[in-house]
Amino acid sequence: MARLKVSMQELIRRRRRAAFVGRREELRLFRENFEVSPEDDRHRFLFHVHGPAGVGKTSLVREMGQVATECGAFVAYVDDGVTDLPGVLAEIAAQYAQQGRTMKALDRALAAHRRRIHEAVAAAAHASEPEAPSAGSAAVARAGVVGLGLVPVVGALSGAVDADRVALGADRLRARFRNHEDARLALEPERALTPVLLDELAGAADTAPWLVLLFDTYERTAPFLDRWLHDVMTTDRYGELPANTVVVTAGQRPLDPVRWDGAADFAAELPLHPFTETEARGLLAAKGVTDEPVIAEVLRLSGRLPVLVSTLAETGPTAPDDVGDPSATAVERFLKAEQDPVRRAAALDCALPRRLDEEIVRAAVDPDGDGGGTSGGDGPAELYAWLRTMPFVRPDRRGTARYHDVVRAPMLRLRRNTAPALWSAGHTRLAELYGRRREALEEELRGAPGRPWMRAEWRALRVDELYHSLCAGPRTALPGVLRAGIDACRFDTVVAREWARAVTDAAEDTGADHLRAWSDDLRDVLADEELGALRVLELLLSRARLDDAGRVAAYNEHGLRLFHLGRLREALADHERAIAIDPGDSGGHHGLAVTHRALGEFETALRHLAAADEVAPGAEWVARDRGETYRRMGRPEEALPWLDRAHALDPREPLTLGSRGQAKFVLGRHREALDDLDRAIDLWPDYPWALLRRARVRQALGDLPGALDDLDRAHEVAPDAPGTYSDRGDILRFACRHEEAVAAYDRALALDPGHAWAWGSRALCLEALGREEEALASLDEALRIDPEYGWAREQRQRMMEADTA
Repeated sequence: MARLKVSMQELIRRRRRAAFVGRREELRLFRENFEVSPEDDRHRFLFHVHGPAGVGKTSLVREMGQVATECGAFVAYVDDGVTDLPGVLAEIAAQYAQQGRTMKALDRALAAHRRRIHEAVAAAAHASEPEAPSAGSAAVARAGVVGLGLVPVVGALSGAVDADRVALGADRLRARFRNHEDARLALEPERALTPVLLDELAGAADTAPWLVLLFDTYERTAPFLDRWLHDVMTTDRYGELPANTVVVTAGQRPLDPVRWDGAADFAAELPLHPFTETEARGLLAAKGVTDEPVIAEVLRLSGRLPVLVSTLAETGPTAPDDVGDPSATAVERFLKAEQDPVRRAAALDCALPRRLDEEIVRAAVDPDGDGGGTSGGDGPAELYAWLRTMPFVRPDRRGTARYHDVVRAPMLRLRRNTAPALWSAGHTRLAELYGRRREALEEELRGAPGRPWMRAEWRALRVDELYHSLCAGPRTALPGVLRAGIDACRFDTVVAREWARAVTDAAEDTGADHLRAWSDDLRDVLADEELGALRVLELLLSRARLDDAGRVAAYNEHGLRLFHLGRLREALADHERAIAIDPGDSGGHHGLAVTHRALGEFETALRHLAAADEVAPGAEWVARDRGETYRRMGRPEEALPWLDRAHALDPREPLTLGSRGQAKFVLGRHREALDDLDRAIDLWPDYPWALLRRARVRQALGDLPGALDDLDRAHEVAPDAPGTYSDRGDILRFACRHEEAVAAYDRALALDPGHAWAWGSRALCLEALGREEEALASLDEALRIDPEYGWAREQRQRMMEADTA
């Protein structure tokens, strides 16, 4: 017998495809599109499938993928199993590689992105920055840095972010990396990774007639994908998308009419409705259901929704009485063919979790947690394997599975309405399981910098834990869930929106009116990308009936969000409210201290740091911030004792050493300053501020080559920092290399035109080169920016007098 050339898996796929019924018109349009050249106005670059749950969107999208494969396309399928853009790109690269088209450059860029994110989070453990931010840093932070959760945390006792550093978050975090591209990989992955993807697609387009990207469950992924996809397809912001690329999106709603206005020229909307009677009959016939009274009953009860038609057909009904209303007797009808009562009950239990794996099945069906089997000997592994064969259970690529929403919903209603004790007990066990998984991850991450809401894997566990706790006890669990929302709002609207899903999903599945009210309000306020997290905090403060500790936390987080927005005076009011409730709240005092310091109100900042010291005595971060505040005030003698104390508490903190080194330099203790800066750079080799300060020290000690080496290193790690060029200009000016110094000042001013000091220093070089008119113009610009710049005024007067002499 001749050996078959195809695998068993491929034969199974063919048989399943042969059983696919319906949607012939949609498939015809999609298939014929491959016969039309992209240059032809009839060609469509985007197909958007939309319709209600259960209407068969996923089945159609997967069938479209098979059609594309038959046409020779490279195909990638992405659903809501990924939660961010880098994850989407990783899926595309992995699936194209399976089809023989590796994307090595994209794989490398994604690996670098993951490394840089890890480095940035590690860097975020450091507390304060001994330098003022460059112009525009606050806006950059609002645009992305804070949103990535990379704002450093200050002090284990305070639990507060140093708000002063948010404004210079972009400067500091960019400076953590070896070059500009590394910074963009961590802080702006969309801008850094998308051009790499487009280059890879361009290469793939030369080796295949078509490239196809399928984005399923788009109602869940659109919040982070829709704007990006629109920009990739309709603008040249990231580069060029090959013309032989076809995109398919599938979700419950039509395309955003505002964002996709005018898309009719290149996009086709495919609204899906329940099966026609002919399509439904075709599916029933394929399943062996041919008796007319049975067919009529299935059509009536299913509403011709494909998933319900398929599920009811799978039960093998032979008479109308074998078919019942799935919303009333879900387990009876969906599992009609299953005679084992324990399996049938297990199927109902396993509707409670939103996703399934073997351990979740154990928690859902086994109250004693002993892993015992069913009457037929089934354990959790066997039950899980059996459930994955059911037509309403959809496996995913992560090895887990989930019930189809249209089937899960009536099963949930049945369990909730007929067995409330089992409902509550099952959700309680599941909440405890997710709590244990979360705690295990926290133990694994112990000592790692950053807060857990920053981490996607932790967030997923926490959201499921909160969801199940709400389902188990909608009223008793709500206060704790709302309190968790305060921490989620620390970062950005995207994180707050993930937390809110626990409330919105629980509201839908429990039917609790008070949860539905919260769900509606959260959905409304989180529609605002920039202010969503702030609005959630305001909602919690006004309606959540928080205890004192909760209100203190909410006011401090609200103040932090206001700081991110540059609304410093309003931020002060929030922190003042926090300490009015709890005078011993170190976080409130710290928030006041760093906000006053950002406003230049140093004495007030010091008073609040003293108050923080009283409630958190001996905290290293308090000593360091006191020393840093005195240093910024120009009082290095008073800064040093505090910095010495902070260093004694944590000898390996490079920021303390850097600040102390600069204070010693100002006091003329150059050798000691060099020692501190050397140690700071040993601890943190890519510490650009310390490299710039050490360059000054080396220049003062007569080591010009060493000073220039430090400037070169600082430029490598912070190429966009104006201070790198302005300091280079100063050192070159002192070395009488005036032409080079002017070039360095010009580069600094191109990055930050508002740098008055650089304009003034540049003037001296121009004067030394005999370019007096340009020198006066440079001083004029310095005085325009800062009319109180006395040194510049003196220099201008001196030059004018010399000119008239």
